[in-house]
Amino acid sequence: MSLFLLLILVALVLGIIGFAAHGLFYLLIIGATVLLADLVYGAVRLRRGGRRHRIVR
Repeated sequence: MSLFLLLILVALVLGIIGFAAHGLFYLLIIGATVLLADLVYGAVRLRRGGRRHRIVR
């Protein structure tokens, strides 16, 4: 969960810097790519979240 939140924060910071600074549009693109990768990562973890628990005998 902390990795998910860290990647969201990194994507937001890169997006803001890429939008605000003149000539750093590539940072906006990198931020958007990190955000998409993070959302895919979160969806995969959410989807298979219940299968990781083992029953102790």
